Amino acid sequence: MTEHENNRRSGRWRSGAESKQRILRVARELFHEHGYGGTTVRMIAAAAEVDPAMVFYFFDTKQGLFSAAIEISGDVPPAVEALFDGGLDTIGERLVRTLVENLDKSDRTPLMMLTRSAPTDSRSEALLREFIDREITGRLAALLDTPDAALRAGMVNVQILGLAVARYIMRIEPIASSSVDELVATFGPLVQHCLTGPATRA
Repeated sequence: MTEHENNRRSGRWRSGAESKQRILRVARELFHEHGYGGTTVRMIAAAAEVDPAMVFYFFDTKQGLFSAAIEISGDVPPAVEALFDGGLDTIGERLVRTLVENLDKSDRTPLMMLTRSAPTDSRSEALLREFIDREITGRLAALLDTPDAALRAGMVNVQILGLAVARYIMRIEPIASSSVDELVATFGPLVQHCLTGPATRA
């Protein structure tokens, strides 16, 4: 390979890296200004002066770009998508398994595993809440399509948050030392009941 070819390839790499960083910088600004739902990939691409295809090339999806922008673990978006890759009748087990498997392999506490900036940046905290609301809670409620869907999805959040706090923060036994399969067998039906069990109120 000639020196000219090396320089040209190096130039393309620098240009690509600079474009990626510019996209991230613009995305952070727009997400903070307009929120997760109010910001589109097309808006970000236009502000960063790149083609939308470049955004998808670097970050795959809007969720992937959002994750990078507020420093969510890269494992979170595909894990969220995996939750909805199956029937509603087994989603309780998938929710518990996805949560525990991802937190077990992380060396960070649950909130820190999601984002490094949320606990100290109120704007990022609000964005994270909106992301969870739209990509998990809202999608769960839409799947149910019942009058009490929002309440049921909220009950799931309580179950999941309680499990995470007991296992990873308070280290309550036997939750802390139980295997993934044991927790799925125990908590999966509870979460499933929240979603598809008999209505608890009129």
